[in-house]
Amino acid sequence: MHSARLYQNPLTDVAGSIVQKHYGKQSGTMFFSLDNGGQVRNSTFWNNTDLLAESRILPDLDLKTDGTPMVLIYHTHTTESYQRTDAGVYDAACNFRSTDPEENMVAVGDAIAAELDAAGIGVVHAAEIHDYPVWNGSYTRSAETVRAVLEEYPGICIALDIHRDAIADGTTVYAPVTEQDGDSAAQIMIISGCDDGTMSMPDYRENFHFAAYLQQTAETMFPGFTRPLMFDYRKYNQD
Repeated sequence: MHSARLYQNPLTDVAGSIVQKHYGKQSGTMFFSLDNGGQVRNSTFWNNTDLLAESRILPDLDLKTDGTPMVLIYHTHTTESYQRTDAGVYDAACNFRSTDPEENMVAVGDAIAAELDAAGIGVVHAAEIHDYPVWNGSYTRSAETVRAVLEEYPGICIALDIHRDAIADGTTVYAPVTEQDGDSAAQIMIISGCDDGTMSMPDYRENFHFAAYLQQTAETMFPGFTRPLMFDYRKYNQD
């Protein structure tokens, strides 16, 4: 399956433009700024003042840097990939999916794992494909992977589900980009789910503490690297 490359096609039929765009500070009542950089997009019952106070609570993580597995990296939509060349246009025949681990989200996860490993933080990278051959049910299948890894490595305290972003408007695709040290990099967006009382996520506030800390750390190191943290009624295996 990994070598099948079922989804990728050569650039043969130009269908629209790919526009690089930097998403800066956002305005509006649902946005507020964090103390040390970055913003939160709050779409919940929380008011911004109370949620800002919540963001100041440090995450309670027993994080070790001796190589013990602390972080799980996995991919619900494993086959998400990128166009191979920066041509400024995209192909109508290409849906930006690949089963090749050198082209899809596994390659991104490998890069993150290598950086964490170099810092002494032990990583388990689950490279299973969860969205092929059937896309529906991807989160159910990736949840099974998460449970199996946590059972084997109960010391893991952070699980990151790494995706490729996608923003489209008609025939235009927007690529969120930031300039860092003279190089272009993709802006990242962190999603932290909120429980409306029906989602069985009793620890969602602790997830938010970590998400807010991660956002601010990223912005302190690389200003403009993040888009606003999405705080919304989304589950995405965060239970």
